[in-house]
Amino acid sequence: MGILGIIAHHGYAVTAIVLFAAASGLPLPCSVVLLGAGAASHTVLKLWLVLPLAWGAAVLGDSLLYFGGKYTGWWLLSGLCRMSPNPENCIFRSAEYFYRRGPKTLLFAKFVPGLASMAAPLAGSLNMRFTRFLRMDALGVLGYVGSWMLGGYLFSAFINDIVRWVNELGHAVTVVVICLLLLYGAMYCISKLRARKYRRIERVSAASLHQRLQSEDPGKLVIIADVRSHGYYDPGGQRIKNSIRVEPSRLKEELVALREFMAPECEIYLYCSCIKDTTSVRIAHMLEQENCKTSVIEGGLKAWIKAGGAVEMVPSSDIEHLPRFE
Repeated sequence: MGILGIIAHHGYAVTAIVLFAAASGLPLPCSVVLLGAGAASHTVLKLWLVLPLAWGAAVLGDSLLYFGGKYTGWWLLSGLCRMSPNPENCIFRSAEYFYRRGPKTLLFAKFVPGLASMAAPLAGSLNMRFTRFLRMDALGVLGYVGSWMLGGYLFSAFINDIVRWVNELGHAVTVVVICLLLLYGAMYCISKLRARKYRRIERVSAASLHQRLQSEDPGKLVIIADVRSHGYYDPGGQRIKNSIRVEPSRLKEELVALREFMAPECEIYLYCSCIKDTTSVRIAHMLEQENCKTSVIEGGLKAWIKAGGAVEMVPSSDIEHLPRFE
């Protein structure tokens, strides 16, 4: 049974569940389901019922992510970007839409891949009032759901012809799907092979480094570099005590200043707050290409605090305040 067949038999439930789950962060084909629901509205479904049902389910899912972003902040955003090769970049690429366009981003967010699931928690983390979020998000979702469903309704005959054509081709379509899956598998393997270059990066646990620094000669030069992006800083932010700032987006310029610490007897440790220390490992590899030997503190700032390491407030000169859409 194809997607249209499933929608024809369980249309209202399938549409609502898929829209809610996708709005809650799961990677599901909303546009396909909405097109199918729109096409099925010619026969078994009622458009005046399935459209508000899909709209309400999507807004409800967005509202859950809004509160998740409001009360968990970067933790939820990092989780949503977990499958990205660079979770930190995934977050900030989405955040740029809000920085440039503000709350109006919600009006078109559903049409932008990646931003669709990030917009709601970003709005929460940036302290947008819920009533304002709900108003903007509801309009944006209505435009998204209405466009796809109306398209399915108007072009239902064409959609049914495509489904019939796919069913007639049968094995040929299966072969194409298998080829696409193999291509995806090959690309995945290539990305894994490319990631092997990061395995050579030396890592050290926060606990062992903290213990070592307590017992070593205080005159020995040890540099701990904070490579978190500026967006992680907001009033109340902390960093490892006496660590220096290395901005990932300006690494070449920062490298010039860092050169003075690159004496052979100097030890340099990097930390961030990313999942799997993504930014630290990437920066360590880039510095290694410049003949600068570094080590990554596993677990970053959280692991350091857990190990009992000293921290301090981020200096005001390093703070880049995030916009607050109150």
